[in-house]
Amino acid sequence: MNELLAALRYRAETSGASLAFHDGLTRLDYAGLAGRVAGVAEDIRSLNSPSVIGVLGGNRVETVIGQLAGWHTGKIVVPLPPFLPAGQLRHIAADAGIAHILATPEQTDTAKRLAIPFTPISARMANWEAPASSGAGQIIYSSGTTGHPKGVLLQSDQLTWSGRALAGAIGANQDDVYLSVLPLAFLLETISAIVIPILVGASARLEPVLAASFGEVSGGTLATVVALRRPTCMVLVPQLLANWIRRLSGDVGTAPDSLRFVAVGGASLAPALAEKAWRRGIPVYEGYGLSECGSVVALNRPEGRKAGTVGKPLPGLDVRIVDEEIVVGGPSVMDRYVQGKPAGGSWRTGDVGEIDGDGYLTVRGRRDNVLVTPLGRNISPEWVEALLDADPRIACSIVIHCEGPYLTALLVPSARGEEWFDRASHEDIAVLISACCAEAPSYAIPRHSVVVLTNELSAQGLLTADGRIRRRPVLDEYADLLARAGTSPVKELAK
Repeated sequence: MNELLAALRYRAETSGASLAFHDGLTRLDYAGLAGRVAGVAEDIRSLNSPSVIGVLGGNRVETVIGQLAGWHTGKIVVPLPPFLPAGQLRHIAADAGIAHILATPEQTDTAKRLAIPFTPISARMANWEAPASSGAGQIIYSSGTTGHPKGVLLQSDQLTWSGRALAGAIGANQDDVYLSVLPLAFLLETISAIVIPILVGASARLEPVLAASFGEVSGGTLATVVALRRPTCMVLVPQLLANWIRRLSGDVGTAPDSLRFVAVGGASLAPALAEKAWRRGIPVYEGYGLSECGSVVALNRPEGRKAGTVGKPLPGLDVRIVDEEIVVGGPSVMDRYVQGKPAGGSWRTGDVGEIDGDGYLTVRGRRDNVLVTPLGRNISPEWVEALLDADPRIACSIVIHCEGPYLTALLVPSARGEEWFDRASHEDIAVLISACCAEAPSYAIPRHSVVVLTNELSAQGLLTADGRIRRRPVLDEYADLLARAGTSPVKELAK
């Protein structure tokens, strides 16, 4: 992390009065940021704390300070998102070996409940000292769709490398204003909202309220915030993008012309949804990545975007297709899983994909999720799910094959869609599914369905922190219903 910390010191010395971070409560220029980081670094050193520390906080300036101060002192930092239940936070702390936590002022009560020694992130200033020469890193726990996630150790400067590569790919510069609406605990958000702005001398506006409830943010709220802040860049997940487009479509409006780059990842993005975004003035660029590979592997860019793909691999990465599987090699690959074996600089992603003649990568879905029908058709369910999820009435979905020749869809209505599903007949749902999947071949269109409400899944812990379905646990929980649906006409079975 020394390159990043050197960039921070350089910004403080050469453009110290330039805005660095603002969260609505705290506003820091680069000189103030460097002073605050140095102050908290002194606090950490006085603790004689272990090599792994947690940072508990939302999208606040103090969270950024704690993150940077941890790196400054050569610690491995583990972001602890406050929206997770205490039980999950304790699991992360135990798995990562966290023995001390830095907490933002508003999270001290949560820190107390974790029963782990903690220190509030102070507002004290200090003179900059040389950072620790080694040891700094990050452990990331992704949201996980199959149960408890594994901790990904990034201790070989993967974050700085990825930040530099992404900054070059998108043309980031000191005039950029980044709007952070996803939790800073997400690896891509850490890179986009902290690493890249510091490397190029840009500013970042943090939105604590939106990030704390991003899975439930309405399109109207997002549209209002973007119009007010007038950012140049931001990162979204497909559901947030869909909510925003619905609001703009309803108001016959467009996004502010300040926007030049909106990255969308975290799940498959239906081409039709991307087209709607561009028509509404949202410059959407699809990308692909995973925590094990430093977050971003490939990305569409202003100088070259091909709809339906996730763009070209970042320069410096070796991305190949081996037996239909995407394999990534290069400096962004993780060191290892916590308690695991070294990755060795190469990672088999488990994702099925292909690279076309122009070098653009297309991701078809997870290798272990591929469905094989009795007619011999191989179908990646994520492709069909992206088509379904693009409809404003559907929050998320799972597509599976049970008995017979046809697919079955488990549909989770959005807040807006619950009323529609409550009134809809079996035939109405069949028409909806067919309309969503109009671009798919007939064998890939689900003929049966189960409808499950969000609050039912949440109550059973079957949704991730970012609102996605935990695929394997959900399939286990609803196995009987899905099996019955697979031998019947389209019906609503779980409401």
